[in-house]
Amino acid sequence: MLYNIKYEVKKGAFMYNRLDSLCSIFDYVVEMRRYFHMNPELGLEEFNTQAKIISELKSFGLKPKKIGNTGVVCNIDGKGSKRIAIRADIDALPIDDAIDKPYKSRKPNVCHACGHDGHTAILLGVAKFFSENIDLLEGSIRLIFQPNEEKVPIGGAKTLINEGVLDGVDAIIGAHLWQPIECGKIGISYDRLMACADEFTINISGRGGHGSMPHQTVDPIITGAQIILALKMITSTSIDPLENSVLSIGLFNAGSAFNIIPDKSVIKGTVRTFSQEVRETIFRRIKEICEGICTSNGAKFTMEPIFGYPSLINHKSIVKVIESSASEVIGEENVLHIKPVMGAEDFSYYLQEIKGAFFFIGAGNVDKGIVYPHHHPKFDIDEDALLVGLKVIIASAINLFK
Repeated sequence: MLYNIKYEVKKGAFMYNRLDSLCSIFDYVVEMRRYFHMNPELGLEEFNTQAKIISELKSFGLKPKKIGNTGVVCNIDGKGSKRIAIRADIDALPIDDAIDKPYKSRKPNVCHACGHDGHTAILLGVAKFFSENIDLLEGSIRLIFQPNEEKVPIGGAKTLINEGVLDGVDAIIGAHLWQPIECGKIGISYDRLMACADEFTINISGRGGHGSMPHQTVDPIITGAQIILALKMITSTSIDPLENSVLSIGLFNAGSAFNIIPDKSVIKGTVRTFSQEVRETIFRRIKEICEGICTSNGAKFTMEPIFGYPSLINHKSIVKVIESSASEVIGEENVLHIKPVMGAEDFSYYLQEIKGAFFFIGAGNVDKGIVYPHHHPKFDIDEDALLVGLKVIIASAINLFK
């Protein structure tokens, strides 16, 4: 079905019908995606990935450069002065690959369980297309292959920005293969798309003792339990119900024996927000709750916040171009306006510097059994989504020059 989508020769769309060329590139993109899936590398360890990307770009006659230790940047210069950047993340996750496919990861406990292999392959396809169709460029394209997106709060975007990856860039676009959206469609948002990703650790100090004599102790388990219950009330009592926010507890550790009250406990959790005001309110309330409960119980505490990526908020003018471009190449009915998600992306750092937008490429397919969520050992994508991403990104880049 995807192969029957043709570019219309009209204002605002492609000036030429290049479908045959793009479909041959699609085969190349699938090949590359499978190569990267079989050979995944964790953040800041993407040396083989970097070498493969550089080798492929050089085969197109391009001049890629290393950036951010394990990243790659490459320009494709057309006839105009405007420059559009397109970014793909290239790192994998510390997860065992459980898919039953020929392209299953060859590395134990490392796999592309999030789709970055597809992002890398799509951007290589974009590079191949524009290197073969340079006449379509009314400016220059900057390809950004970014390492280390998965390691919150470090990320790779800030490193690349500090090294000048956005110098001379007028706008930037990026995309994420997204399992919750059906293959053949894309998801866009004209404002908020992804949340801040913050963490916290609460260390509670009490006084241990025998389980039969609790009156002689300051119980960090009871104190921790009270704190957890109170923390879960923050979003429902201290935050405007029209604001999106999540506070989740992922770890509560204490004790080593059934009849001993320990002297310490540890709580770890995550906070997801879009508004800086809401973000600050939640962390202020966490501290106030810990102070109140620990004081009443005679315990002490320390709280360590870890502030991750900022919220990803798109620029409307760039989203408008992506929407119109996608409508031309995959059909208006396949462009979905979606609600924000509480996941995070360090692409948000680029959007704090220049205009740009991020969107989701549908990659799920129930009929093919592609139903497992991101970061699951059986996560996979419908590879037809690679062609959708290729078309939408190329069309958007061309139209952004106009």
